[in-house]
Amino acid sequence: MFAVWTFWLFLLLHSCLAYTLNGGILYPRETPTRELKELSGIWSFRADKSPQRDKGFQEQWYKRPLGETGPVIDMPVPASYNDITQDISLRDFIGWVWYEKEIWLPSQWVEKTASSRVMLRIGSAHYFSVIWVNGIQVMEHEGGHLPFETEISNILKDSAGSLCRITIAVNNTLTLHTLPPGTIQFMEDSTRYPKGYFVQNIEFDFFNYAGIHRPVVLYTTPSIYIDDITVIMDTDGNTGIINYVVSVVGSESYSVSVTLRDRQGQVAAHGVEAIGHLVVPDAKLWWPYLMHEEPGYLYSLEVMLLAKNGNGSVEDNYILPVGIRTVHVSGDQFLINGKPFYFHGVNKHEDYDVRGKGLDWSLIVKDFNLLKWLGANSFRTSHYPYAEEIMDLCDKYGIVVIDECPGVGIKYPESFGNQSLNHHLIVMEELVRRDKNRPSVVMWSVANEPASQLPVAGYYFKTVIGYTKQLDPTRPVTYVSNANYEHDQGAPYVDVICVNSYFSWYHDAGHLEVIQLQLNDQFDKWYEKYQKPMIQSEYGADTIPGFHSDPPLMFTEEYQRVVLENYHTVFDQKKFVIGELIWNFADFMTAQSVTRVVGNKKGIFTRQRQPKSSAYILRDRYLKLANATGLFK
Repeated sequence: MFAVWTFWLFLLLHSCLAYTLNGGILYPRETPTRELKELSGIWSFRADKSPQRDKGFQEQWYKRPLGETGPVIDMPVPASYNDITQDISLRDFIGWVWYEKEIWLPSQWVEKTASSRVMLRIGSAHYFSVIWVNGIQVMEHEGGHLPFETEISNILKDSAGSLCRITIAVNNTLTLHTLPPGTIQFMEDSTRYPKGYFVQNIEFDFFNYAGIHRPVVLYTTPSIYIDDITVIMDTDGNTGIINYVVSVVGSESYSVSVTLRDRQGQVAAHGVEAIGHLVVPDAKLWWPYLMHEEPGYLYSLEVMLLAKNGNGSVEDNYILPVGIRTVHVSGDQFLINGKPFYFHGVNKHEDYDVRGKGLDWSLIVKDFNLLKWLGANSFRTSHYPYAEEIMDLCDKYGIVVIDECPGVGIKYPESFGNQSLNHHLIVMEELVRRDKNRPSVVMWSVANEPASQLPVAGYYFKTVIGYTKQLDPTRPVTYVSNANYEHDQGAPYVDVICVNSYFSWYHDAGHLEVIQLQLNDQFDKWYEKYQKPMIQSEYGADTIPGFHSDPPLMFTEEYQRVVLENYHTVFDQKKFVIGELIWNFADFMTAQSVTRVVGNKKGIFTRQRQPKSSAYILRDRYLKLANATGLFK
């Protein structure tokens, strides 16, 4: 009976998704029916340094090879452009930059445009993008950190036998209505600034890296194709239940075969409907790292489509990794597969030397090795969605994720208006659409440290949180607050209270003796008012590696260690505290200021991923927590 009820809930969810989202955004994978061409490498690049930053559009740079418009330089993709050159004006550049790459396509891609589709997909470009193929605009997109794509088959058909020229213009300007917000400030004092001088002001503490940050790919599908797959998991004792919907575009007449395979390739379940459910006896559940001897167990959901068109039969295949797990908030507990889960993890950034926020496989693998060494079972994607390639490894290794949208720095009343709200809803659609099937994602976060004490914040977050729950009723929703508990207008609508605090750092700097008193007071007052489980979503202290002092002084390794130990003492006293996420996993770059010495130094690892002494404190604690709450309980 429970499984039947869940399935009807799933059908309701599917109707919501179908109504709100315009098509799927399945990750491009090579299959017997799909081909893939990655365009990573060196692109031609030019920044538009004209006073209005509009010369490229005025002169229509997209209509001819970029090198014919003026000087170009080589630029790696994916990568932020800011730290690639010795040009200080490019490091801090605000405005339009232009990328271009010319490629040859496989002849069969061009010759078979009647029976197949060619898609152009950008994994992430920050912030606003316009894309042309052979001088023809094919799409534009607002927002960094999430993928976007369009079909370009017709353009290729008209350009058979010639080079394909892809032009991408990217603008990193932030306004009060972007996500994250920002403002442009023109300096009018001619005695201090040159004519037309302006700066980008931001309300977040990480560098506003820009450019094409994730892979650009071309891929093919048949003309009748699998557009989207949605899965929702349930369990009934030892039986796993996979409710699924397969969306097909291009035909109303087709058949679908769905096969679930285990790690050994053996068939675990099979279905023959586009909307159905699979029953998996003795299912291997997806468990978090250190909570089970076999964490991150993934099945393969193989979907096969067979349809007919005027040219005969059409076949499409797609393989989706899936994990069987459930998530619930019950009283003061966060339950994964019905068992209490305690978040002992980190906050991170996509940030590293030279490449900025650009995707880097070596760095990704190194970070996961460090996470496992640390005993971390979770992280928050502070403060934006991370690359799909990172999320894939979270699924694989059993690292639990609080999936956060780019809603950081929402500080001004103007950023709570209808224009901002509508864009925020679109971003949540894009995020849920991308990550809805991931077992590692257990909670959505719609913002970090907004001005949630403002009266307008109540309606704003009630709407965003409610809309996110409409998109996905199966996961809890939160946002991260640093507001006063009495005045936080959005807290009534979240499922879990997440609070950032920096006692003895931003408050009572240098006074380690007040941490426990103030932290106890924080927890007790929040819990008394809202009666919801709580996560300490940020805490920490800046530390310059190699700086030492006894007694501890700020910025020394000893100070960071004592801060952590004081927080940990209080965490262990609060049964309603269900998690702790250190700020931060590693040092990261920020805008220049007198409070930042070449970036934020709150990492337990340096930016180059070398441990500070606090990393060993945290490792010892996390492994003990795993023994108490996880695998060996």
